[in-house]
Amino acid sequence: MARSVIFLAAIFLSFCTLSCIAQQQPCTTYKFSKNKQFSSCSDLPVLSSSLHWNYHPLSSRVEVAFRHTGVTDRRWIAWAINPTSGGMIGSQAIVSFQRTDGSLAVYTSPITSYGTRLEQGNLSFPVSDLSATNQNNEMIIYASLELHGNISTVNHLWQVGPMSENTPMMHSVAPSSPNVKSMGSLDFLSGRIKATRSSSTTLKNVHGILNTVSWGILMPVGAVIARYLKKFESAAPLWFYLHVGCQLLAYILGGLSGFGTGIFLGVRSHGIEHSCHKIIGIVLFCLATAQVFGGLVRPDKDSKYRPFFNWFHFLAGCSTLILSIFNIYKGFDILHAARFWRLTYSGIILALLLVTLLLEICTRWYLPITKRSMSKTVDKNTSTVAAVAAMESQDSCIAESDNAVVRKIGSRILLREECSGYGAGMKGMIMGHTIPEAGNNGVYNNGTFRIDVECQKMYNELPDVLEINRNSEL
Repeated sequence: MARSVIFLAAIFLSFCTLSCIAQQQPCTTYKFSKNKQFSSCSDLPVLSSSLHWNYHPLSSRVEVAFRHTGVTDRRWIAWAINPTSGGMIGSQAIVSFQRTDGSLAVYTSPITSYGTRLEQGNLSFPVSDLSATNQNNEMIIYASLELHGNISTVNHLWQVGPMSENTPMMHSVAPSSPNVKSMGSLDFLSGRIKATRSSSTTLKNVHGILNTVSWGILMPVGAVIARYLKKFESAAPLWFYLHVGCQLLAYILGGLSGFGTGIFLGVRSHGIEHSCHKIIGIVLFCLATAQVFGGLVRPDKDSKYRPFFNWFHFLAGCSTLILSIFNIYKGFDILHAARFWRLTYSGIILALLLVTLLLEICTRWYLPITKRSMSKTVDKNTSTVAAVAAMESQDSCIAESDNAVVRKIGSRILLREECSGYGAGMKGMIMGHTIPEAGNNGVYNNGTFRIDVECQKMYNELPDVLEINRNSEL
């Protein structure tokens, strides 16, 4: 029983393999009906198609047969030559499809825009012997072309798309779709076909990269810097320059370059509309431009208009962040971007959110606790700080007697130690640091200080702002 199952499975797999091979039959082994012969052929890289031809170099005449296999529904097929460029615009196409009544239409159509409906029209070179067939799940277009200028190498395109009644409809424009890869250069003499990439596809990718980096990464980073780093006193004024640098770079990349490529793509892509993506892009450009010029005329901190500017700057910034991230995902949908790019960008946004959360916790809870702790330390030495501050404008004597002098000279604190009975051998302690026993003077360049000295007269005459420990060892 098991052997029978294996045998039947082997037969089934063999049948499937043979069917697949039959559908992918190489062009060199294909036999045309009515004994038509073609000296050269090439299996095209996408859309299950092949091209067969006879080239006559003396007259630059080419007899071609464009063959598309795997036809299971009503669709249109087209093969074209572009004498001016490698893209769709300007191409001279030959189109065929099956009408609703079962008859075949075959005609020429010059392509003048991306929104073409493949209307019938004359080409820039003579075409004759037009015909088409649709049988055995394959469609074939036959034609004879008379090329100008004795050329043998041309830019060619081939395409397949859906039908609506008797009207050809737009084919897929997703970057990953084979429909945007169906072009290349063809040498009729050597038979070499070289695939080329649409300049429009490259420009779309450049547009997407510029805007993702600028609006989607640099703008949020600049906002995080402005909101959180400025709360750290040690980060001033570095945070401001980092914030302005990020936003200006984002504006140059996205607001100028990214927006400019978007406008150019819109002008070139007649008939292709992404209204939501376009409108959001225009709004973002206006907001960013207003932010840039607003920064140039920013009111002073003491100006009565400064609060209004701050609110505008904050609301415009938040709106820009939300709309930019949303529009980037809209762009991914339009480009049908691979899952990898979506996940990569989502990971970057998630990392920024985590950093934002940590900074929010730090600035909302940790910094206030630290400041309160520092304020207690400051309060403990308030009298000392006040006394020293009072001496900033001039030299003054804090305490003076026959035996001891503590004097402020310039920006330094001078301790002259001459207690009777001890002389220069005594030790002074200022903020926990021992003054060396070299000579009679100790100098400390800070605003607060502590003196440990055993000298009854000095203790009695010094102000209360100084803390003196009578029990220090000499």
